Amino acid sequence: MATYKKKYKAEGKKQQNQIDESEFETAGVLNTLDETASKSEQWIEKNSKPLFYSLVAVVVIFLAYLGYNKYISEPKELDASNELAFPRKYFDEAAVAGSGIDSLLNLGLEGADGKYGFLDIADEYSGTDAGNLANYYAGVSYLQMKNYEKAIEYLNKFNSDDALLGPVSLGAIGDAFADINQPEQALEYYEKAANKKANEFTTPLYLYKAGQTAMQLKEYDKATSLFTKIKDNYPNSDQGKDVEKFIYAAKYADK
Repeated sequence: MATYKKKYKAEGKKQQNQIDESEFETAGVLNTLDETASKSEQWIEKNSKPLFYSLVAVVVIFLAYLGYNKYISEPKELDASNELAFPRKYFDEAAVAGSGIDSLLNLGLEGADGKYGFLDIADEYSGTDAGNLANYYAGVSYLQMKNYEKAIEYLNKFNSDDALLGPVSLGAIGDAFADINQPEQALEYYEKAANKKANEFTTPLYLYKAGQTAMQLKEYDKATSLFTKIKDNYPNSDQGKDVEKFIYAAKYADK
C-alpha cells in the first residue's frame, strides 16, 4: 500500500514570506518617519526666522503689558483719583447746603480754576476706577438738578459691584424714570436695585419703591409679592415696620 508524506515546505515558505513582508512594512514606516522628520527639520530651518520673530513679538507684547500697567495704567489711576478730590468737595458741600445747591453741583460737574469736574474726569480717565466713579457723581448731580435725561445717561455708564453703590446707582435711575413719569422703566430699575446686592438697607428700600410703582401700574400681584418679600426677609427695616398694610392694600385693590 502506497503511503504519502505530508509536505510542510510550502507552508514554511509562506511563513517566511509573511516575516519578510512584516519587516518590509516596518522598514517602510521607519523610512516615512525619517522623511517626515527630515521635512520638519527643513520646515523649521526654512521658517526659523519667522518663528524667532513670533517669539520675540510675544515677549514684547508681554513686556509692553507689564510696562503699561506699571508706567501708564497705575499712574493714570492715581492721577484720576487725585483729580476726583476737587469736584467731590463741591458735591459734598451741596449735600448739606441750604441754598445754592445747583451752583455747587454745577461746579462739581464742570470744574473750576483749571481743575477738572466730574464730566472731564469721566471722559479723560475713562477705564479707570476714578473715571467710573465720576460717572456716578455726575449722574447723581444731574438727578438733583432735575436734568433727568443726563442723570440716566451718566448713571448707566457707571458700573459697580459695591454692596451700596451698585444698588443705589440703579435705584437712582429708577428715581429719574419715576420723575419723568415712566413708571414701567422705574419699576424695572427698582427691581434691579433690589436684586443687585442683598443687604438690610438698600434691598427693602427698593423693594418698597418697586411695590409702590407696581401699585401705580395696577400690577397688584407683583406689588403683593414685593411687599411680602419685605415682610419675610426685612421685617426690622424701616419699610418692614408697617408693610402689612401695603400687602393688604395690594391684595384687595382689585376686589
